[in-house]
Amino acid sequence: MEIITRFEQYRESALNNRFFKHADLQNLLKKLNPEIFHLREVGQSVEGRSISLVKVGTGKKRIFLWSQMHGDEPTATMALFDFFNFLVADDEFNPLRQAILENCTLYILPMVNPDGAEIFTRRNAQGIDINRDFKHQQSPEGRLLRKLRDEIQPEFGFNLHDQGPVWSAGKSGLPATISLLAPPFDEAVSVNPVRQKAMQVISYTYKKLQQVLPNHTARFSDEYESRAFGDNFQAAGTSTILIEAGSYAHDPEKQHIRKFIFRAILSGLECIANNTYQQETEADYSIIPQNDKRHFHILIKNAQINLGTISYQSDIGLIALQELNNDRRSVSYTYLVEDLGDLENYFGYETLDASSYKFILTRPLEHQQPADFILQDGFSTILSIENGRITNKNF
Repeated sequence: MEIITRFEQYRESALNNRFFKHADLQNLLKKLNPEIFHLREVGQSVEGRSISLVKVGTGKKRIFLWSQMHGDEPTATMALFDFFNFLVADDEFNPLRQAILENCTLYILPMVNPDGAEIFTRRNAQGIDINRDFKHQQSPEGRLLRKLRDEIQPEFGFNLHDQGPVWSAGKSGLPATISLLAPPFDEAVSVNPVRQKAMQVISYTYKKLQQVLPNHTARFSDEYESRAFGDNFQAAGTSTILIEAGSYAHDPEKQHIRKFIFRAILSGLECIANNTYQQETEADYSIIPQNDKRHFHILIKNAQINLGTISYQSDIGLIALQELNNDRRSVSYTYLVEDLGDLENYFGYETLDASSYKFILTRPLEHQQPADFILQDGFSTILSIENGRITNKNF
């Protein structure tokens, strides 16, 4: 049986949207069985919120996993708590649990950036992008993350993030729901034994994901970033696996995506625990399609536009910019014109052929500005957007 078919039994029901806070996680951490999970506070954020490390397993292979160093990237944090539930379950996957817990010691740091999570923003309370603070070490969260790696000396690291909705899995026409990368450790994007092991783990993980979510996995850009933690951990001798949670149609809260992140994490740990990653090759890694920016939230094809005395046809690609509401547990969306013109070979999470509709411009279309138009079919409104906000939608 494929393990993902059991996922609903492991899903942590207390985390049911993207806007959980530090206090929500603290409540869950306190419920972890202390006979299995060893919990300790290892530091604090700028605003004094505790950052906790979970240690589980007794094996010789040390593995460090960290999530949500960007406060608005929570998918892997949800998946980690699903994974905690998996570890204490009792079912036909007991041999896998046993292999992981007996062969590995896991050090898990969920929610590196609790201040950012509180207001659902990328950066910490200083306005620093923690993932660009490896060298200067001006954030307490960045100092903690680097200090823990140096103390743990993990053989493997899992760097867990979210990525934007524009990425596609190569030219497949499908969004990159998950992106993987063995980050480079130098400008030349060299491959040494440390990075090669990360590539091998990723190759195994990719093959597992292809079985449960075909053609939705891509390879993240391997441009070297000298300030980033993944690149520097790779250089320090920790084989680092980047896992990015992307997008999937009709899943804004990423409740569908989280189970595939759970599967990706579990696949990586499985092949490390059993040493099966050693059967993978660099060529296997290279066949993973690269991320390609080819997706919009809404793609309108063949709009017939009248602008003064000029009439023309254009495709319009819209991206939804999210803004946290006052309740801090929901967002509103403003749709921006990301691109227009000939958008052949681009894709939308929702696509509308407007060739037979009347297109009414409220104001001219401007790149990366809020959309403002109406699409009508006779007397019926198909889509109405006012200053970037959808006011009517019937498709």
